[in-house]
Amino acid sequence: MKPVLRWLMWVLLAGVALQLFFVLRIALMVVIDPQSTAFMRSEAWRIGTTSLRDDKKHWRWSQRWVDGDQISTNLKRAVIASEDAGFLEHGGVDWAAIESAWRKNARRQQQAAQRKTPSPRAPKVIGGSTITQQLAKNLLLSGERQMLRKGQELVLALMLETFLSKERILEIYLNSVEWGEGVFGAEAAAQRYFKKPASKLSAHEAARLAVMLPSPKFFETRQGSAYLAGRTSTIVARMGAVGLP
Repeated sequence: MKPVLRWLMWVLLAGVALQLFFVLRIALMVVIDPQSTAFMRSEAWRIGTTSLRDDKKHWRWSQRWVDGDQISTNLKRAVIASEDAGFLEHGGVDWAAIESAWRKNARRQQQAAQRKTPSPRAPKVIGGSTITQQLAKNLLLSGERQMLRKGQELVLALMLETFLSKERILEIYLNSVEWGEGVFGAEAAAQRYFKKPASKLSAHEAARLAVMLPSPKFFETRQGSAYLAGRTSTIVARMGAVGLP
């Protein structure tokens, strides 16, 4: 029993040390802008290795940090309206949204299992993640879909909300979120799609970028899709009712 207990103790200490490391990293973000995220680094590695294997594929990377006051309020409102309407109210985790997503996913799984002709596609999974959770995942975690990683994401979201203001969370999120292949942050996205700085985005342009966020690589090559146009109009209509931190 002693070797087992000793092993469990080391596992526990390692877990505590990891959480303290995360606390320190997040606390530093109060005054230090994170210039990259775990997801950015993994994408840089993937794009770089792909470019080396494929002579026809050229390296493309665009990301530049800008302060929050250099990002259009239109984009801030559009992203909240599209991604997390309760951003100002929740404490990092929207438990009601998670429960709703859980029920919808279970229903879709059940419907897929009852089909006489199985679909070649797996049913779409709805996440229910808040902006804070998405930031926690991109900043510090791998992209693997595991229950343990999801649990750590929830803990990190609560840490972010404890140490950082809503305004700071939104600023870091908008500077680090992916908007296409090798395109990260609001400034890079505004230049990539509209040839202008993030501070000059109109309501329609901002809404269009916000709608891309769940699947940026997909919409990057489908800028003329009917869904993108229709969803953009919906977000523009919602933006007027969105408050900012």
